[in-house]
Amino acid sequence: MSTTTDTRSIPVAQACGVTKRYGVTAALNDVGICVMPGESHALVGRNGAGKSTLVSILTGLTKPDSGDVQFGGMPAPPLSDRDAWRERVACVYQHSTIIRDLSVAENLFINRQPQRRSVIDWRAMRRDARALLEHWKIDVNENARAGDLTVEARQLVEIARALSYGARFIILDEPTAQLDGDEIKRLFRRIEELQREGVTFLFISHHLQEIYEVCQAVTVLRDARHIVSAPVCALPRAQLIEAMTGESGGLAVADAAAREPLPADAATALEVVDLGGADYTGVSFAVKRGEVVGLTGATSSGRTSVAEAIAGLRAHERGDIRVGAASLPRGDVCAALGYGIGCVPKDRHHEGLVLTQSVAENASMTIMRALGRFGIASPARKNAFGAKMIDALDIKAAQGPMHVVSGLSGGNQQKVVMARALATDPKVLVLIDPTAGVDVKSKQALLSVVDGVREEGKAVLVASSELDDLRTCDRVLVMFRGHVEAEFRAGWQDHELIAAMEGVNSDEK
Repeated sequence: MSTTTDTRSIPVAQACGVTKRYGVTAALNDVGICVMPGESHALVGRNGAGKSTLVSILTGLTKPDSGDVQFGGMPAPPLSDRDAWRERVACVYQHSTIIRDLSVAENLFINRQPQRRSVIDWRAMRRDARALLEHWKIDVNENARAGDLTVEARQLVEIARALSYGARFIILDEPTAQLDGDEIKRLFRRIEELQREGVTFLFISHHLQEIYEVCQAVTVLRDARHIVSAPVCALPRAQLIEAMTGESGGLAVADAAAREPLPADAATALEVVDLGGADYTGVSFAVKRGEVVGLTGATSSGRTSVAEAIAGLRAHERGDIRVGAASLPRGDVCAALGYGIGCVPKDRHHEGLVLTQSVAENASMTIMRALGRFGIASPARKNAFGAKMIDALDIKAAQGPMHVVSGLSGGNQQKVVMARALATDPKVLVLIDPTAGVDVKSKQALLSVVDGVREEGKAVLVASSELDDLRTCDRVLVMFRGHVEAEFRAGWQDHELIAAMEGVNSDEK
């Protein structure tokens, strides 16, 4: 009888009984996961469920208090042996670790450049980089400056770098967060190709549909505990959401199709006239008081640039933006605030928050003059306002308004950004990808704000490609290659809207 072990039955990576505490807080409590060779295994859960801590343990950045980690049936190396960890596992994070001012080749072989007579052998490094990229069928020039690459290309370079160390287990952290539809399709095809070549993935995403498209197995964490691991095909969407939230039913979002129509004489709150910029032109539309209008399209469609121009985050080149009778100056956030425009920007980490400051300081940032003379507000007033917004938006902050926002989950950070946008009691609320990178319950809470703001008679512009975000809209304008190409009233069909976003006529066979 053969004693040969079938390596396909040995997990590529396995964590058993892993517990990690920070003070009295349990980040993980007896958690396990088993990732089999050649699969894409999804890791899902609400913000704060323990996903980041588990990834930190699986990549050797954090030592668990108890439990063990194995790779290929063997114990994980000591944390101090970084080379051994790189040979086993790598993580491609949502925020790239690529050094933008270096070339692709330099990034691939950073800190391990081939040398000749104690100096870097540039020719050999470029040759090795070319061979590596060709071997893994990654169409990127080894001499290109990394900062000039697309987000998609930078991700593939990071994957190639991980594979060059010998790792065949890659963790992808929100890999599609900054990609548009075509880029996502190409990434998924590449993942499938790499799987066939023996690479295994742990796939982390808040986009549940992606899990059903690309993954074969899924593990759900909730409140620092392991809830379920199962084949994706055995866990329908409603059950998956229930496992993540502990509540039955799907995402409860107010669908605009069920609303009473706006009065015919509703006043116009925002008017955009023949707006043009670097990646859009001839954009015109109006939003009435009490109306929610969606602006959608691929990442390259220009939708984000238009929304940022309205909020003063980006200067438009021509055309006019009007709030009431006033025309807004170009690229002036303070002026936009003064005319009654509040904004949740696309990137909360770089545009929405000061991570080292508290909930109260971030939430009150736009109303300092109202809270104190000469723009100097007392801590008591700021904290009182912060506490008010914590209650209004159900922000989970253990230390209350004094809680530093870097210590909050992604969903709660986004609620703080929303609190700041609402602080000025705006006439027009501009939301740019408002639920990106947040869990199901946080998404539901953020979108419920839209309905509340609309009921107050304010105008809302939602610039997003997320269908759940757009269901809150009375109308959805679809941009394609810088132009508004279509308009859909509430009640649209998913396939029709998606086809318009991708520039496809859904009636064509």
